[in-house]
Amino acid sequence: MKAIILAGGRGKRLRPITDYVPKPLVPINNIPIIEWQLRYLKKFGINEVIICTGYKQEMIENYLDTKKIGIKINYSIEKSPLGTGGAIKKAAKSIKDKTFLVLNGDTITNIDLKKLSKTDNSIAAVELRTKFGILETDEDKITKFKEKKEISDLWMNAGIYHLQTKMIKDLPIKGDIEKTVFPDYAKKGKLHLVKFKDVKWYSVDSFKDMEECSLEVEKIIK
Repeated sequence: MKAIILAGGRGKRLRPITDYVPKPLVPINNIPIIEWQLRYLKKFGINEVIICTGYKQEMIENYLDTKKIGIKINYSIEKSPLGTGGAIKKAAKSIKDKTFLVLNGDTITNIDLKKLSKTDNSIAAVELRTKFGILETDEDKITKFKEKKEISDLWMNAGIYHLQTKMIKDLPIKGDIEKTVFPDYAKKGKLHLVKFKDVKWYSVDSFKDMEECSLEVEKIIK
């Protein structure tokens, strides 16, 4: 099976690092995010990857040209941002298989891709556990304060998809899949959710994310 990595963004929240290197080359424990992702995909038998690049794409290619990861790597270069839907549409033209995987370029996880691949047109979802302090008010006064209560059974898009190639024709030339095709498919009952409990998942979008991920990444991707 082939996979597409969406790695063309500017990574503005990680400035000033991303003023000098593209987000996929931001290091986590001295290894760039993109290399961790390739190791992860290889672990699940992915033998070919298409990396959607844009910002400072030549730096990504130059780095990966020096590595021997054991996966065939191709590039789909965006001259201007196409959005996630447009990027997938452009990159997937060369895919002949019935299905393929898509991975956001800032995701570090141990989600089981074999489990996800059993369901076509599916989104991996991770459980979001959060706590809220409950306040009861009367106009601008608090009348009762309750300690934080944990809210469970909330699910969040993990940024990993298993899609049928016949979906490509429905993707926009420019625009996000999350705002176009996914809402339409969901309305028609053609989109599925695969839930993953008790997994490690990080979206590396801030310095805090980098710090937290660095404590776990070598356990996540062995």
